[in-house]
Amino acid sequence: MPGADQIAAAPISWGVCEVPGWGYQLPGARVLAEMRQLGFTATEAGPDDFLPAEGRELAETLEIAKLTLIGGFTPLVLHDPAGGWRSTLNAAIERFGAAGGNSVIIAADTGQSGYDTRSDLSADEWARLLAALDEATARCADAGLRASLHPHVGTIVEGPDEVARVADGSRVAFCLDTGHITAGGGDPVALARDLPERINHVHFKDVEAGLAARVAAGEVPYSDAVRAGVFRPLGDGDVDIPAIVAALRAVNYSGWYVLEQDVMLSAAPPEDAGPMLDVARSKEYLASILDS
Repeated sequence: MPGADQIAAAPISWGVCEVPGWGYQLPGARVLAEMRQLGFTATEAGPDDFLPAEGRELAETLEIAKLTLIGGFTPLVLHDPAGGWRSTLNAAIERFGAAGGNSVIIAADTGQSGYDTRSDLSADEWARLLAALDEATARCADAGLRASLHPHVGTIVEGPDEVARVADGSRVAFCLDTGHITAGGGDPVALARDLPERINHVHFKDVEAGLAARVAAGEVPYSDAVRAGVFRPLGDGDVDIPAIVAALRAVNYSGWYVLEQDVMLSAAPPEDAGPMLDVARSKEYLASILDS
């Protein structure tokens, strides 16, 4: 997958999200058609109710759209002593594998709805979470899929201290999301330079750093920041995208660069307008870096 062939799409860039009440949800047929119109060949799956739940039907839907599946975002309550996350993970592995995907992007879910609040874990809960990450990695590997932990605002693993705790206490790889790392108080460039061998998936979005800092400080809820446009098309914000690409290329990164600009929609945009215009700008910007 050299150069621009590494660029993939994600439904959240069209405002499609698993959080209840997250704005207007565009239908799958339109989102997939616009992905193909922009020249994408691969996508993440989006929330569970966005595309068919059964793996073979999902594969057929994407084949009609001339897209292949990467995998998908999978929130798991990994510190749950009952271990209920295993059934959720197993379902994701079965679905993504049957549809031709090779990745499970895991978030350490709090068990609460949405990403505006979070809770701290006890030492025992952290030990359970770290062990669960290793078990999830092994379960995915046994099925021929790659696991990635996605540090994400409003989850247990949000900021640099939690990322470091996972890096030291688990062997799970990371999904580097430039927006969530920044809004969680971290530095995505530093993470790419410090742990490049641990990164096997990338979510690229640009960020308005001032608003992201207010999210990290707890001054602005995450959902309000997204509504206000904290995430921007690549090249329109404050993230040093070329530096991240350079750090990953130095270790021969060969995974996907997924364009994932979280947005909220208030209504259906006109045809050939709306989120696809931002995605097109991001795709052109990133392709110019990867092909240089």
